Amino acid sequence: MFKVRHLLIVASLFFSAQALALPEESRTPGGVALIPLQGIDADRLPNAWYKSHRVMVVPTEDTRFAGTAKWLAVVGIPLKADSGEPQLMVANGKEFPFQIEGKEYKAQYLTVKNKKHVDPDPEQVARWRKESVEMASAFKNWQEPNKMVTNFILPADGPFSSPFGLKRFFNKKPRNPHSGLDIAAPLGAPIIAAADGVVSAVGDYFFNGKTVILDHGHGLTTMYCHMSDIDVKLGDQLKQGELLGKIGKTGRVTGPHLHWGVSLNNTRVDPLLFIEEKKP
Repeated sequence: MFKVRHLLIVASLFFSAQALALPEESRTPGGVALIPLQGIDADRLPNAWYKSHRVMVVPTEDTRFAGTAKWLAVVGIPLKADSGEPQLMVANGKEFPFQIEGKEYKAQYLTVKNKKHVDPDPEQVARWRKESVEMASAFKNWQEPNKMVTNFILPADGPFSSPFGLKRFFNKKPRNPHSGLDIAAPLGAPIIAAADGVVSAVGDYFFNGKTVILDHGHGLTTMYCHMSDIDVKLGDQLKQGELLGKIGKTGRVTGPHLHWGVSLNNTRVDPLLFIEEKKP
């Protein structure tokens, strides 16, 4: 019993020593909710869930929440969430209801020359479905590394060409909203790891092109798409800033760029909420 309690205390001190920088809160579709777990004083990380997915929980350090709770849930909100519907998260069996506000994202109209990326044939649809299962597995994975990651650096150098959440139309046909951030950069420019993580998926996918997914632990992953070259392999342990590959124009694109996605509790959220020093 002494050893178990000692390990829990050490783990708590370790997390506290990291001085976690929390993502920016935005209780909107595609945003992040920071929910103090009032009334839960467990010695170990509480077990929290939202919409059937495990939720990241961190020790409460931020002065905004000081004295309100020992633990803080960091919850990703789906782009399709209805602002009129009450949201519910559960931690250690206790319910934590919360509300979200509506947000209107702009529309973007793109012309894609390769018609298969707009109207794929049955064989291409079958390929996409198979690849989607592989990527979904990476997004759903749960691991608890010693170092908790709660913010990122930008993975490429360049202007933001398409923000998160855009209502997208390809050749005037409506498609799913933009679930990441596009960074325009020259072909062959470097792409780096936004934070420490392990490579959980590598592939050349129908829509996303050459892609890498990094697992940062506690339900937080990042995805890097449309690459020209991939310089890592499945299972590689990477440090923040290490080279992943190079900017490309593979998959469904209109030019060279990086599509960078962030997934929290298997929910695609706005990557800029995790960046402290944003740029235009």
